[in-house]
Amino acid sequence: MAEQSYVYIIIGAGLAGASAIEGIRQHDKNKRVLLVGREKFLPYDRPPLSKKLWSGQQQVKDIFLHPRGFYEDSGIDLLLDCRITEIDRRHKLIRDEKGTQYRYEKLLLATGGRPRRLDVPGGELEGVCYYRYLGDYLEIRRQAGRGKSAVVIGGGFIGSEIAAALKMNNTDVTMVFPEKYICSRVFPDYLGESMQERYTQRGIKVLNEDRPVSLAKKADKFITRTQNSGEIVSDMVIVGIGIAPDIQLAEAAGLKTGNGIVVNDRLQTSDPDIYAAGDNAFFPYPLSGKLMRIEHWDNAVKQGKLAGMNMAEVNQVFRDLPYFFSDLFEFGYEAVGEIDAKMPAFADWQEENSKGVIYYLSERRVKGIMLCNVWKKARIAQEVIRKNEEIEAKSLRGLIG
Repeated sequence: MAEQSYVYIIIGAGLAGASAIEGIRQHDKNKRVLLVGREKFLPYDRPPLSKKLWSGQQQVKDIFLHPRGFYEDSGIDLLLDCRITEIDRRHKLIRDEKGTQYRYEKLLLATGGRPRRLDVPGGELEGVCYYRYLGDYLEIRRQAGRGKSAVVIGGGFIGSEIAAALKMNNTDVTMVFPEKYICSRVFPDYLGESMQERYTQRGIKVLNEDRPVSLAKKADKFITRTQNSGEIVSDMVIVGIGIAPDIQLAEAAGLKTGNGIVVNDRLQTSDPDIYAAGDNAFFPYPLSGKLMRIEHWDNAVKQGKLAGMNMAEVNQVFRDLPYFFSDLFEFGYEAVGEIDAKMPAFADWQEENSKGVIYYLSERRVKGIMLCNVWKKARIAQEVIRKNEEIEAKSLRGLIG
């Protein structure tokens, strides 16, 4: 059986995997690295798929993290359009679907997450788009435009972003989701309800507190039947109901898992020669030590890089706070720390539900901050959270302007 040997192997050619290359090469310029990806594309930046590619601020060629020559010049072997089927920890090997073996000294699992599927009749119909990958963008962008219609299932990050993007590109949009309002996991009710009103004012039909019960296809049209609203006929059905961490390889290899692949504060799994980073990593939160998992761009960059450094024997602790951002029509925000709509929140508005700062609190301490159309203040927000001091809510007014 064919076999190749590497010092470092990275499974997952997304943002975390590509960032690990930078971490490795900062401390080890020469040893062999293999980067394995399931997609046929070079590693690319995922946020533009529901943001700047639709607004015209970026083109597809702009989203690739590096040109192919970067990998060649950095001594990185690329293995794209390839599925790894097994990790053999005893012999420190991985195997792909063709039976080829690759030997490693250090292994990174940067496998990210896979879109959650609809558990309804017709959920696996050809053409239903579980939106996450560049191929999805290319196909939906081809279909979208004036005179076309889409049902978007899901009211979280992806659902709300792709609905806005489609509407801005002259597509008729209907949203279906079971929650009371858009982005209910992170927005306080007053902001979520205000945002939902903006969507309806833009001409998006919002079927909140509703859910699909079946999908069907008639000729070239989709028919979505919902619990409360009957049938919706559309050209496209796009599903954005979150992702599940891709942990199958780790589980089969006997690594410790939970809501992701369990790692320590250096991003090592229960096998010290195997690391995990990005959407699939279940890691100790720096301010509490409790395990958490984060599905955001910034976390993938920072964990990927640190995992690469630690694979190269740097032995550094992960201390970064969560950070994410989103753009919904003219409303943009950045968020730092723990952002959870279930937490008590104090809003310091300059313009109500449009511009200001929301503080998420627990035990009279600021745990998270959302900066709504307030820019270049994320570092200050991090400092406020890291202080972890008791504070009266009224003292937060004007704290970040």
